[in-house]
Amino acid sequence: MTDPRQPPDPLRSPSLEHKTLIWLVVGFSAAFLLVLWPLTGAVLWALFLAIVFWPMHQRVRRRVTRRQSLAAFLTLLTIVLIVILPMSLVSASVVEQASVVYQKIKTGELQPGQSLQRVMDSLPVWAQGVLQRFGLEDMPAILRRAGELLQRSSQAITSGLVGIGQVTLDFFVSFFIMLYVLFFLLRDGTALTNRIERSVPLQPEQTRKMLTQFVAVVRATVKGNVVVALVQGALGAIAFWYLEIPGPMLWGALMALLSLLPAVGAALVWGPVALYLMFTGELVGGVGLTLWGVLVIGLVDNVLRPILVGRDTRMPDYLVLVATVGGISLFGLNGFVIGPVIAAMFLVSWNLLTEVRQQTPDSPG
Repeated sequence: MTDPRQPPDPLRSPSLEHKTLIWLVVGFSAAFLLVLWPLTGAVLWALFLAIVFWPMHQRVRRRVTRRQSLAAFLTLLTIVLIVILPMSLVSASVVEQASVVYQKIKTGELQPGQSLQRVMDSLPVWAQGVLQRFGLEDMPAILRRAGELLQRSSQAITSGLVGIGQVTLDFFVSFFIMLYVLFFLLRDGTALTNRIERSVPLQPEQTRKMLTQFVAVVRATVKGNVVVALVQGALGAIAFWYLEIPGPMLWGALMALLSLLPAVGAALVWGPVALYLMFTGELVGGVGLTLWGVLVIGLVDNVLRPILVGRDTRMPDYLVLVATVGGISLFGLNGFVIGPVIAAMFLVSWNLLTEVRQQTPDSPG
């Protein structure tokens, strides 16, 4: 038996064991994140879709009692039918129109260089003087450099097509993993949430507050940004189709993508096209597109985005904009969700710390 008078072994002290366990948790968690890094997009979008469609899944579970796997499968099937399948069809149409536009440029049916030269020639004298100050008056040289850049880009695209089989394989693997993880998140979401609440070393109400804010930000950001992007892209595509601009679906998809940047996104597409129409003599079309962009497309951004994003996240508009732009620049397309989520967690953690410090009595001086 151990002598009770024997001093405790410092190597076996509870504090050292606790610290060792913490370092093991941190180390293996970092290693696990490193393993998941190639599939970060698939796992994150599975989590995002599970959060957005969780209320619908709860309604399905109430109808399909005691059969959680069947409820998860039905919700997953609904997501595929109403979200993934339509997005795939739209993407295929965009790719087809992009190919058509490229072929027209290649055959000379569309000549962006001549169109740009027409715009330059129609500019007023003072505008041409401004261009001369910046060394942009030599249009042949500019077009020659643009052609060289386009040629290098074409070569890069051609070389990239060599590995298209591998890219396609990676896409389908990621897509399958996303659906697989999404199924289990829907089926076991409640149990996973309870386990997180027990495992996180915070008070239960603090953990619930952070999880609640995380869910609210993800749901509002995905729902809000996707709805705004789809509406603005559709409105832009309608305007371009009416004006008989080649590739309206392509330009609409580009507007939808750029509309992830609040306030300025879609205008980066319809604005230059409106100026081109006005400077090339199509004044009615240019003014009409400008009015449509400001009063209709811009109104969607100014009305829907604060309702769907800002209200639920309880974040100011400027913080949503900065977090979105920073997230996209750092994480790519996934950053339009990751950025606002990180910003929201930043605010929540500081608010929790402030509450704890206010509840803690000041130490005697």
